[in-house]
Amino acid sequence: MVGNADPDAARRYYDLVDDEDYEGLVGLFSPNVVYERPGQPPIEGLSELRAFYETGRPLSEGEHTLHAVVAEGDTVAVRGSFEGVQDGERVSFGFADFHEFDDEGFIVYRHSYTDRDTV
Repeated sequence: MVGNADPDAARRYYDLVDDEDYEGLVGLFSPNVVYERPGQPPIEGLSELRAFYETGRPLSEGEHTLHAVVAEGDTVAVRGSFEGVQDGERVSFGFADFHEFDDEGFIVYRHSYTDRDTV
């Protein structure tokens, strides 16, 4: 599968998360999405992704700041920082995310790395 990286869609992802617009957010993803995060099992498919953002995400009341967005081939790499709340505590940490796009322009694979053990 070869897609076209869409840096604007990747940037929009963070705005939608911060605005808690999960309907818009889920619309960025392929039905076959796989999302991998540190210390957690993969999230597979749109229904699992929606459930994660609506009820399972341990981060809240936060804001992402993007420091670099690089697109090549079918992948957009994003380096940034997040400040908000995780499980009731104020947190601030760095992250690097990789968004892989399918040939229809949807994110089919997403992988997050952070400087924390789990998110």
